[in-house]
Amino acid sequence: MLKVVGLMIKIYCGDSYALLPSIITNCKNPVIVSDPPFNINYHYRTFKDKIPHEEYIEKMKYVFSMCPSVIINYPETTYEIAIAMGKPPVKVVSWVYNSNTAKQHRDIAFFDIKPDFRKVIQPYKNPNDKRIKERIARGILGGRLYDWWNVNQVKNVSKAKTTHPCQMPLEVMKNIVGILPDNVTIIDPFMGSGTTGKACKELNKDFIGIDIDETYCKIAENRLQVKENDIGG
Repeated sequence: MLKVVGLMIKIYCGDSYALLPSIITNCKNPVIVSDPPFNINYHYRTFKDKIPHEEYIEKMKYVFSMCPSVIINYPETTYEIAIAMGKPPVKVVSWVYNSNTAKQHRDIAFFDIKPDFRKVIQPYKNPNDKRIKERIARGILGGRLYDWWNVNQVKNVSKAKTTHPCQMPLEVMKNIVGILPDNVTIIDPFMGSGTTGKACKELNKDFIGIDIDETYCKIAENRLQVKENDIGG
């Protein structure tokens, strides 16, 4: 495995449903963090993103019940998955974005793990306020992260955009990774372009990514600069 200042980054190309049990069993403090397929017939390269809804919910229940987890999905679906799992989330964050689609926000739900919003600092919204100026003068340059994140999606014209059709914004994934405990291994079973892994690498968190599409795995490998012996079959 790749070791950089205690950091482990590993990628598997294969079926998450088959690979996850063994990976989790052999993993230290695993936490699943993923923006899974939404079962809306999205145009992935090889993956079929449309199965019977009940089957989809069962698959999501299976994956996200294996260990503490963070689910990124549309609110209605997140609630259905939570009901299927038989437990409410510990915390829910609203991620909002301005787009030309009917759906302009997603929920980020934390199950069996409590995020610490003090670990990520955001700029003050009112820097000209007298009290805020005093804090800045004392070297306190921002406040704790809120539970409402206004972050644009990755546009096709963005310099960070890969050929993956629905790349996650790095800021969103860094917020999530940043407010999780320090000693966890983050697993993304629907890795896509590897943004979760990139956030982990920048924040020095161990990461294991899985994707069934070889092309998407190659994109993630390039972004994360993994070595050949850090790629699983």
